[in-house]
Amino acid sequence: MQQYRTIQILQKPPNSRVFQLNLNRPSHRNALSREFFTEFPDALSSLDQNPDVGVIILSGAGDHFCSGIDLKTFNSITEKSLSGDRGRSNEFLRRDIKFLQEAITAIERCRKPVIASIRGACIGGGIDIVTACDIRFCTQDSFFSVKEVDLGITADLGTLQRLPAIVGYGKAVELALTGRRFSGQEAMDLGLVSRVFGSNEALDEGVRLVAEGIATKSPLAVTGTKAVLLRSRDLNVEQGLDYVATWNSAMLISDDLKEALKAYIQKRSPVFSKL
Repeated sequence: MQQYRTIQILQKPPNSRVFQLNLNRPSHRNALSREFFTEFPDALSSLDQNPDVGVIILSGAGDHFCSGIDLKTFNSITEKSLSGDRGRSNEFLRRDIKFLQEAITAIERCRKPVIASIRGACIGGGIDIVTACDIRFCTQDSFFSVKEVDLGITADLGTLQRLPAIVGYGKAVELALTGRRFSGQEAMDLGLVSRVFGSNEALDEGVRLVAEGIATKSPLAVTGTKAVLLRSRDLNVEQGLDYVATWNSAMLISDDLKEALKAYIQKRSPVFSKL
């Protein structure tokens, strides 16, 4: 398995179809370095293409999930964009922002479900990451902030696009304009996370059970459900129904369907082929 400097991939336990992807800069509270934006989508792609992977748990090494983008990353962007011709500098800056955006969007492009397991700080770029995940859980003492407004910038890696669909437009506006810190419990009340756990140990166990449960299901059904939900987010109901009709016309008749029906009749757990 490939080794990375800013992230870490673990299979827990061995032979499990659940893999853990850790942001791995604990001494920097997992701040997102420039290198992260190259390594992260590469790691997601490798997990996506690995047939042994059913579900990905995304977490942070150490006491915090993510404290946002490393200030050195900001400096490298501004230094390059402020030199030379104004038009070319601005065109470079736009390309650079799009490059950073693609690293976060890679979570949605990954066919396998990605579950965010959040402890400690989840700030700025951390919010960008978790709003792109499929499911989110956190601890009681975790805390969140859409921090960019306090740094004099407009959040540009996905929070302003994804958060309103998760918590509602009005609540997203308030969080983004104030930059205020909010707790794990409030995150659940807002709908940002599905469940709050009382300790790190309870979080790890709770997330593992959910992930293992999803990993036992039909891979075709799981990847299809993720794909259709994401696509339907940008469609009206009629368009979404048409899209899923097209999807299922290609995917519905499969060995997974036959196995699920046979297992139900035989009153046993189904066993599906890898994808």
